[in-house]
Amino acid sequence: MKIHLLDADLHFPPVSAAGDHGLLAVGGDLSPARLMAAYEHGTFPWFMEDEPIMWWAPPERAVLPTQGLKVTKSMRNILNRRPFRITMDRCFEEVVRQCQQAPRDGEGTWITDDIVDAYAALHDLGVAHSVEAWRDDELVGGLYGVSLGRMFFGESMFSTQSNASKVAFIQLVRWLALNGFGPVDCQIMNPHLASLGAVPWPRAQFQTQLNLFLHAAPTMTGPWTPHEHHLNA
Repeated sequence: MKIHLLDADLHFPPVSAAGDHGLLAVGGDLSPARLMAAYEHGTFPWFMEDEPIMWWAPPERAVLPTQGLKVTKSMRNILNRRPFRITMDRCFEEVVRQCQQAPRDGEGTWITDDIVDAYAALHDLGVAHSVEAWRDDELVGGLYGVSLGRMFFGESMFSTQSNASKVAFIQLVRWLALNGFGPVDCQIMNPHLASLGAVPWPRAQFQTQLNLFLHAAPTMTGPWTPHEHHLNA
């Protein structure tokens, strides 16, 4: 495959130019403008420490339609007990740091310090958001991602207590559905996401829905501060 090298402008090659595994381009930077251009284009950064910045548009995309959320009977029982208090945008950088430090079966993390700084900058601009799960006053789980138009692009989640991140994710998807969002971009499929209702979409299908929901409504910038009752009902 031809490796596309990014330069100083924000142009990405067509996603159809990605290699068999989805590698679209290499290089560039993690500036807010480039990151937002990447998500709008249908690509995302994923690389390890000491690797060049790599941008991906996989041939199959893990997507969770907001109306396709699966909540098992056992999870409904957990939700009914309300073991966690769910909030949004209360401690964005701490959530990203917790995701950075989460165990990964001996593998390193792609959430480098540069990634933390880059997404903190997006949060300052009001387009990156966190969801937090609390037990009493302790942060025990959460996730973060980027939102443009009516799309939410999930990045990572963590949990230090059983089911904390899952509860946070479920409540996020429910809130997104109430606010007219399209499918949640989960990037790469795994059994955990599949159990919640994520499905693999061909790249072309994802791009069609991306273009639709990017322009469905203006981006909800700034901290997301829904009434906690709506996130914990």
